[in-house]
Amino acid sequence: MVQKAKILLVDDRPENLLALEAILSALDQTLVRASSGEEALKALLTDDFAVILLDVQMPGMDGFETAAHIKRRERTRDIPIIFLTAINHGPHHTFRGYAAGAVDYISKPFDPWVLRAKVSVFVELYMKNVQLREQASLLRRQLENGSGSSGQAAPESAETEEGAEPHGLLTELSTRLAAVEEQAEALSKQLGDSAESATVATAAHLERKITGLRRALDALEPGAGGSATAQVPSQN
Repeated sequence: MVQKAKILLVDDRPENLLALEAILSALDQTLVRASSGEEALKALLTDDFAVILLDVQMPGMDGFETAAHIKRRERTRDIPIIFLTAINHGPHHTFRGYAAGAVDYISKPFDPWVLRAKVSVFVELYMKNVQLREQASLLRRQLENGSGSSGQAAPESAETEEGAEPHGLLTELSTRLAAVEEQAEALSKQLGDSAESATVATAAHLERKITGLRRALDALEPGAGGSATAQVPSQN
C-alpha cells in the first residue's frame, strides 16, 4: 500500500501556513510545515517530498536563497517548487523565481482551486513514480533470486514469493507505466507553447525519467537481451 505523499509548506507567517493547509487538506496528503528557509532545508534532509510551496518574502534566508540550496543538493534538486509571493515587482521579479528553479510562480491572493489543482498534478506524478520504482525493484529482486546460485533460471511456471509469476508482474508494471506515459503526454499538451520555460523544462525532465523507466522495463522483457540486474533509474 503506497504511503501518502508529503507536501512541504514554507512560510514565516503561521496564518499563511494555516490557509495553505486548509486549501490542500482536500488532497488527503501529508502536509509538513516549515517557518523558515533553514527549517525547510532540515526537513529535506530526512524526508522525500512531492512538491514544495515556498514563500518568497521571508526574514533571513528568503525563498530565492532557499530554492538555490534545494537545487544544489542532488537529493532534492528535482523536487518541484511553487513560489508564492504577496509582492509583484513585474517580469524581472517573476523571471528571478523561474531562474531559481521554480516550476510555477503564484501571486497572493491566489485562487485556492487553481493552487490545489496545480499541486495535485505533481502529487499524482510523484505517487506514480514511487509505485513504478517499488514494483521495478521487486521484479528485479525476484528475477535475481530466481536465477539461483548455480546461475540456472527458475522455471517459467514457478510463482514468486509474492504469489505472482515474474511475467505477470512484468505485464502489470508495463501497464502502469503506460498510464503514466499517457498522463505525461497529456500534461505536455496542456502546457503548450504558452508555458513558462521553467515549467516546460520540468515537464521534459519528467518525460526523461519516464523514458528511462520504460527502457529499464523493456530490458527485463524475455528475449530482450537484458540481464536480471538491469539498471532502474533512481528517484533523482
